[in-house]
Amino acid sequence: MEAVERSSVALKDNMNRDDLIKKMNEASSVVLREKGYISFVDILISIGKLSQEDYEAWRFRKVPSLESVIRVNLPRINLMLRTLHQNAKKGGLRASTSAYVSWGKRPRVPLSFGKSGDPHIEEAYSTHFLKPYREDTILTSD
Repeated sequence: MEAVERSSVALKDNMNRDDLIKKMNEASSVVLREKGYISFVDILISIGKLSQEDYEAWRFRKVPSLESVIRVNLPRINLMLRTLHQNAKKGGLRASTSAYVSWGKRPRVPLSFGKSGDPHIEEAYSTHFLKPYREDTILTSD
């Protein structure tokens, strides 16, 4: 029952594509400034398309995939992921794949982002974008 309600929330999302991307870009700037990196999960939470409660349910393996609780339909998620990756590349950010594993007392296992399990989708979700190295902060062995 709960999954059906979440699906209808995603379908009722009235935000058009341009507004969604604008909101995502604004959130990306804030997250990068605050954390020094951008993750797609942080963006989704920041723009209200993923609740903290649903995120934690996923981390504790109470839901099968992150996509099952995101409040945006799959074509828009795909658009958002592509846009984030393109903008990060244009902005000179460094891509770094992060491992997302379950929380809790049970053995830690890798979590699934996508409903399909496609490795390319999993990698797109798990990629974080970091500020580039600054030459004046790199330690040398002189």
